Formats: sequence, C-alpha cells, structure tokens
Amino acid sequence: MLRILTYNVHRWLGTDRKIAPERTADVIASCEPDIVALQEVRAGRLSKGQADQAVMVANRLGMDLHFQPTIRVLGEQYGIAILTRHPSRLVRSDRLPSISPGPAFEKRSALWVTVEVGGQTLNVVNAHLSLRSRERLAQATALCGEEWISHRECLDPAILLGDFNAPPRSRSYRLMASQLLDAQLWNPSGEPQPTFHTRAPILRLDHIFVSRSIDVLSAAPVRTKLSKVASDHFPLMARFQIARGEPDAHEAPPEAATAK
Repeated sequence: MLRILTYNVHRWLGTDRKIAPERTADVIASCEPDIVALQEVRAGRLSKGQADQAVMVANRLGMDLHFQPTIRVLGEQYGIAILTRHPSRLVRSDRLPSISPGPAFEKRSALWVTVEVGGQTLNVVNAHLSLRSRERLAQATALCGEEWISHRECLDPAILLGDFNAPPRSRSYRLMASQLLDAQLWNPSGEPQPTFHTRAPILRLDHIFVSRSIDVLSAAPVRTKLSKVASDHFPLMARFQIARGEPDAHEAPPEAATAK
C-alpha cells in the first residue's frame, strides 16, 4: 500500500498568522506519505543564515525535492513541489496557459515526476490552477492534453493532483474527471469531503485523480488539530495500490464521468 498527499501549504503561513515550515512538515510527517504534492511553497531563507525553507521541509521529512517556481521576488521563490521517499526523476516542469492580457505575476505551472515504486513507474503530475474560471479551464485542458496526462510517455499508472481551484460542478473539474477517476469517490466516510477553508470547510478544491490501474483504498482530507491551523487548506491523502500487469494508456472508468 502507498500513500500520496496533496497539500496547499499557504506559504507555510497558518491561520494563526505564523510562518512555520516546521509545523507544516509535522503535519505531513503524521500522514506517513510516500509521495507529496505541494502548492504555494515558499522557498528561500526567512532570514540570513537560515536554511532554505523548502529544502528544510524536505530534509525534515527525509524526502527528495522537485521544485517549480511560479513567482520570483527579491531572491525568494514561490511555487509547487513534489517530494518523494522513492527514486524519482523530473520529466517536465513548465508553465500552463494564461489568458491574462498582460504579464502574469504568478506563472501557473505544472510539475511531472516519475517515481519508481515496487518495480513500477508511477507518473505524478502536480498543478495549481488559476482562480479565474476561463483561465482555469484552459489550464485543465492543457493538463489533459498531449503535453501532460495524454503524453505518449505518461502511461498508466498515473496520478494528477493538486489545488485546482475547481469545485465538482465546474467545467475544469468535469474535464479532468472525464479523463481520470476522482480518488475521493472511495472516501471511507461516504461522501467526498471539502478541503477548504480549514476554519469552515465548505469547498472541495483539492483533488487526486488516478488512472485505471490504480486501486484506491481510501481518500479523504486529513483533519487534525495541527492541520486545522497549519494552512488554510486541509491536506488530502489517498491510500492506494497499483494493479499488476502491463502498463497501458490510461482510460477513465465509467464512474469518473458521473463523479460527485
């Protein structure tokens, strides 16, 4: 069994207004994940002489770090990351489409890493999509296209996850759910659960989508006393195993088209 986690860490800034990357690392460590996808990752040093924040979190977890910046400001960087305790390789990190009339301050991006687990290659794509619906749909379309999830080398088993800012009724969500299966359909508590805001969770914006050879055992937000204060999003974790057999181009099962 493997565990994968997606978590918008809100620049390590908690609801108590404290910047505490160590606390975020403790939330992640409590889940004992094999692979972690992070959004709103703040990299760089809080003050002179301190360690890089993203590297410090990875080292505290004993995981390898792949980082894609989306903002660069005065020597600091901010973006998305994938951490893993298994051998991994960066395949692609690139910007997603923007329909803004001028240069975008935050360059929405995706990060694709392969992870070797149990003799199999797992494709993992992490993304953080726009708050604007038209731009978000363009980005979701790109993620489902031949440069990312439908790329000839992005074979099953594959996982697309992140903060998509896309509730289940949105066109962006429905597009991704037509290609892959929403892991929260296997929530052991029944209905899929919201991930945002930690003070009053009402929106399901963070998602884990999986290809057909991945057997999801459970998927749900991680709600603890610590995770409630560490960020404005709850981490979303899925427990899964990979079916044995020949990898193939992934195809969403019928349930994905009717995801809740």
